[in-house]
Amino acid sequence: MSTVTVTVPATTANIGPGFDCLGAALSLYNQFAFSLLADGEALQITVRGAEASRVSMDSSNLVYQAFCKLCDRIQTPVPSIHITIEMNVPLARGLGSSATAIVGGIVGANVLAGSPFTLDQLAELATELEGHPDNVVPALMGGCRLAASGYATNGADRAWEICDLAWSSDVVPIVAIPDFELSTAAARKVLPADYSRADAIFNAAHLGLLLRGLETGNADWLRAALQDRIHQPYRQALIGGFKEVQKGAIAAGAYGLVISGAGPTLLALSHADQAESVRSAMATAWMGQGIGVQAKVLSLDLQGAIVS
Repeated sequence: MSTVTVTVPATTANIGPGFDCLGAALSLYNQFAFSLLADGEALQITVRGAEASRVSMDSSNLVYQAFCKLCDRIQTPVPSIHITIEMNVPLARGLGSSATAIVGGIVGANVLAGSPFTLDQLAELATELEGHPDNVVPALMGGCRLAASGYATNGADRAWEICDLAWSSDVVPIVAIPDFELSTAAARKVLPADYSRADAIFNAAHLGLLLRGLETGNADWLRAALQDRIHQPYRQALIGGFKEVQKGAIAAGAYGLVISGAGPTLLALSHADQAESVRSAMATAWMGQGIGVQAKVLSLDLQGAIVS
């Protein structure tokens, strides 16, 4: 096989109380094509898409870095390669663009090498490269996934345990993507170092309720479950117009509105019947604040990274 194309979904992480452990794949995609070149030829990278000019086209490119890391792990030389990137997931918006790059790179390298890594091994490597599992795991595997540190009898953590979660087809994700960015570092910086026992209990209870709400589509459970005390109260101030978008989404029928990943993209969940009204209300609210926005009704991607 001389050319491999890997299609990787965007992701939304945290989803309210699921801070740093819960993520879901969405029907918005980046595509990465890997074509072998003659031995000794220089690296070639082609990038297409609205933000193509912002992507590195040398060896510092994140897709290539991930590709090289997989080759290093299986102790095989990095081949001469041409990488073509089709970008549809916006950068630095809380939709897992870096996760798509990491997953695309390691999956492409794995397939070209004859697929020596299993899916679980790819998930471990992707998590290592990203630093946390909540984006890379659903980008790789699809669906909604919960990640928790593993356990070994010698007392050391056994990397990660990944749990797939049911998501009712009646629960529709709607995203509003503003025309400004928010770095993950900035979003992390505003978080407190410690939390109260009450806040820890609150989030544990609401995460449990969220999982049941997503599974059943129970509207009352979802309205309560999307509350959070760990990250959203501190990050809202970094996202201009948050309150207005939240108010508009809920008035249009959303169960609730949360920050997607580190933001600034906002995610609403609603019943399918209200999804278009919620999308329109979110866009209108942000435009009313003088902020450009793309608002999309999406669906849960169940396949994850696809090789063709």
